[in-house]
Amino acid sequence: MRYAFVGLGHRAQMYVDALLGDWRDTGAIVALCDTNRTRMDYYTELIGEKVPCFAPDDFASMLELCDAVVVATVDATHARYVVEALEAGKRVIVEKPLTTDAEGCAAIAAAAERRPGALIVTFNYRYSPRNSAVRRLIMDGAIGEVTSVHFEWTLDTIHGADYFRRWHRDKANSGGLLVHKATHHFDLVNWWLAAAAQSVYAQGDLRFYGADNARARGLGARPERGRGAPGLGADPFILDVGADPRLKRLYLDAEHEDGYLRDRDVFAEGITIEDNMAVLVRYDNRALLTYSLNAHAPLEGYRVVFNGTGGRIELEVCERAWTPPRAAIDPSAASKEHASGFHERLTLQEHWREAREIPIEHGDGAHGGGDRLLLDDVFRGPGDDPLARQAGYLDGIRGVMVGVCANESMRAGRPIRLVDGGTRMADH
Repeated sequence: MRYAFVGLGHRAQMYVDALLGDWRDTGAIVALCDTNRTRMDYYTELIGEKVPCFAPDDFASMLELCDAVVVATVDATHARYVVEALEAGKRVIVEKPLTTDAEGCAAIAAAAERRPGALIVTFNYRYSPRNSAVRRLIMDGAIGEVTSVHFEWTLDTIHGADYFRRWHRDKANSGGLLVHKATHHFDLVNWWLAAAAQSVYAQGDLRFYGADNARARGLGARPERGRGAPGLGADPFILDVGADPRLKRLYLDAEHEDGYLRDRDVFAEGITIEDNMAVLVRYDNRALLTYSLNAHAPLEGYRVVFNGTGGRIELEVCERAWTPPRAAIDPSAASKEHASGFHERLTLQEHWREAREIPIEHGDGAHGGGDRLLLDDVFRGPGDDPLARQAGYLDGIRGVMVGVCANESMRAGRPIRLVDGGTRMADH
């Protein structure tokens, strides 16, 4: 298989490393496409040989060289590349979210329906052992029919803050965190329940980041960016993008070409996404979801509870128990792998029985071995998976559309209905 890549920021490296490492036998990287030549040069060095490099306007020419395309561009541009690659008969692997709006979903669906099975959305959370264990319990009927789900996700002031430095801070680029981030979470619920959303009601606000909140808390004047800022090295919200060699190469050394700043101040003007969100979803199997997302918590993790006709499942995950200031300043110190205070606990309590903890089996590598399973599915094929973890275009659309409807609900101040198996707004 001949692979081409479009979008060569941070997210692309997992797939590049895979094709240069344990999945080398499955294919070769034959072309790169990005808006920035410096980033393409970085990946060319990783590959170890010269491969053709293309600007976005030459994407069609690049498609002539490959069998498959990995799409890891800015979210709002996904639909363009996905549709064009599908129309050219290519296999497409796309980073979540599939796209950011209803129009993009409709365009991708039309292209994918003409070539079914050619599109994979990389929802790696499905492959995390703890999330797979929840799926098994529900499929096995451990708590009967699920009637409601409560799902709380907290992003700390390392991870959460970073969305407010980057292009994600503009909802036109990312769809906001209810699309860019929560599409993972909504997909998990869709997959866990084997159900589709029917109605969505949401509220949200920008309460912590942004210039107005900084002024209200008396933070005083803020720098436009981290590089050269007086507080660099002391202020935990000022990122030293030069401290991590990879981020330096991908962004700091590349900014002269396109002006993109990776270290914008999180308390600046012009942020159009929310940092506190609450969503209520009703599914076609009558289950209810209450979901919350906070992007400025002192710890990182999530808690999800399933109530059923036969009992209750609780999954509690702490990925990082606290946020050392140095980790916020220096991205190389911010890994969640084996972070202090990490813990996870899966509990099953059936009616008229004491609660019992369900063991979670882990594999090697990131996310408890989940990333290796995902990459196997992407590059070798899913095989016979009773959990049906590999996600196609309909899964991608359903995950996105809950977030799209949540954004529309916040704007309109009313619930938004979904039809066609959770793939389309009723009134859109």
